[in-house]
Amino acid sequence: MRHRTCFMALVLTVSISIVISLAGPAPAFDEAKYPNLRGQWDRVVVPGLGGQPSFDQTRPWGHGQQAPLTPEYRAIFEASIADQAKGGQGNFTGGECLAYGMPMMMMAFYPQEYVITPETTYILINNADHGRRIFTDGRGWPADLEPTFQGHSIGKWIDEDGDGVYDVLEVETRGPFKGPRVYDASGLPLHFDNQSMFKERIFLDKADPNILHDVITVFDHALTRPWTVDKRYRRSGDPRPVWPEYNCPESNQQIKVGNERYFLSADGFLMPTRKDQPPPDTRYFSK
Repeated sequence: MRHRTCFMALVLTVSISIVISLAGPAPAFDEAKYPNLRGQWDRVVVPGLGGQPSFDQTRPWGHGQQAPLTPEYRAIFEASIADQAKGGQGNFTGGECLAYGMPMMMMAFYPQEYVITPETTYILINNADHGRRIFTDGRGWPADLEPTFQGHSIGKWIDEDGDGVYDVLEVETRGPFKGPRVYDASGLPLHFDNQSMFKERIFLDKADPNILHDVITVFDHALTRPWTVDKRYRRSGDPRPVWPEYNCPESNQQIKVGNERYFLSADGFLMPTRKDQPPPDTRYFSK
């Protein structure tokens, strides 16, 4: 029995060696060729701007974003704002604990972390979306993709000044996407056809290496033209930062029944979120 075990171990070792040999050596990772993105990154908050975190950090939340929406989607946005003014959620799906997807997932509502490898750059998000994979290994676009909220991202590192160190990560993100998706909590909508496309340039600020830029251009059928914003993140000075844990259902009091959203009170009962809201349909419960 012991001889058989030793023989099987030998076969397994040889098999693994053959696979490694056929695959070729793993590419060496020269960390010095890449920008230093280590640490914890929080969004830059511009003083004086009211409301919640917005897609364009340099403009106020809601109408102040001045999004180039088509008339149809401007009306949808106005309806979302009006519903929120009455206590509803509008187009915002965060109360249902759905993933935000692109582009809202890059808001950095919670801190981000960037992990660079030769084949993939990972963005750890620690929010309703857990992270992104940006493939930088030269692959092409797959023929068939399952719809996701975040889409499929392919990028390439660029050495713009020729000093041997990469300066910019250029990224293209395509669908098919899941939806609905919005830009921020105001319910600012993307087109319901879920055919968005995004181009990004991610790079450190030349004057301050503790500022990271993500210049995002949105191509979407709900827009009259491509919309570009410069999202900025600031690196924490704490060498051992605290990483918060976020679990949406743990503290979510928003409950959707059918097409209506209700609120769970402190004593465990459903409450309306706006005036004259109808109660849920209880047809399957005994009277």
